[in-house]
Amino acid sequence: MSSAKFYPWQIDIAKQWLSNKERFAHAWLIHGQEGIGKLNFCLAAAKALLCENPQQGLACGHCQSCHWMALGNHLDYRLVLPDALKESLGLSTEENSTTDSEESKLSNEIRIEQIRQLEEFMTVSTLRGGYRVIVLGPAESLNAASSNAILKILEEPAKNTVFLIFTHAIQKVLPTILSRCRRLPLPIPDEVLSLSWLKEQGVNDAALWLAASSGAPLKALQQSESPFEPLSYWLKEFVHALAQQQLPDMDDFVARLEKLPHRDWINSLQCVMTDLSLIQHQLEPRFYAAIKEDLQHIARRANPAKIAQLIPYLVGQQRLATHPLNPKLFIHSTLQRIMLTCIK
Repeated sequence: MSSAKFYPWQIDIAKQWLSNKERFAHAWLIHGQEGIGKLNFCLAAAKALLCENPQQGLACGHCQSCHWMALGNHLDYRLVLPDALKESLGLSTEENSTTDSEESKLSNEIRIEQIRQLEEFMTVSTLRGGYRVIVLGPAESLNAASSNAILKILEEPAKNTVFLIFTHAIQKVLPTILSRCRRLPLPIPDEVLSLSWLKEQGVNDAALWLAASSGAPLKALQQSESPFEPLSYWLKEFVHALAQQQLPDMDDFVARLEKLPHRDWINSLQCVMTDLSLIQHQLEPRFYAAIKEDLQHIARRANPAKIAQLIPYLVGQQRLATHPLNPKLFIHSTLQRIMLTCIK
């Protein structure tokens, strides 16, 4: 990860952004849709900021600083992520990664201990009088204690220190943190660039995967390689049953969806409802063109007003997704609501 390079759709933005380091803010909030490469952007930007011989604002890849970054041991650089995210990226986590010795799962939050380590890090002078760079995120994973701790640091930043904070959901970031950061929005990548990159990664039917991932190329790549890709894992079968006016085997689908993060399968249902609404308005489906025929069967029979009501309903289910009281009942009740709307 420390040898990250900007993706093709990031290079022009990065060059323009990094071209004026003399007036660079001490804290940046990099925001945009999940799956477009914000973490990678921050990692490549950190390398560029620490580079001793930058080329058009980007890291040269040859200096001593770039060498240290490639080895992952630059003394003026820190990466602060939730332990669960670190593990998923293949990065090492601290031995005290959980606050409860009985807790078996790695934390999805940035813990206050991680912020306290930053306080110690910033008391030491930079290696060669250059920048000190901290990549942190997602910002929405800061809990109450770590949010308060990072606020104190952002209020009185150490000299030559730059925070690169990324977020998938800027609306969830505390206003107090927002007010202390400059914002850099990363747009959804150009479709041509995304498709070209996906094909270089060996992805077949790249256009279908990209559409199903809302234009996010990294998410499209991940889905194309995942055994839990929604269409093949459960969604195609579920939608087909609805299209044929058959009652789905709820126990089977609940068992499958228990293996997924709740937000993922709910997001798939949100995409289906959007596609159904588009079809009912004589438009093409945006996400799941591969099951267009089944979606058309459902759209012809379903009440448009009831389909429209499912969209805010699923938004509400997303809010409950992180802490359902009974996961099986949560999945069952959500699927049942969809079924009752789509089957007459």
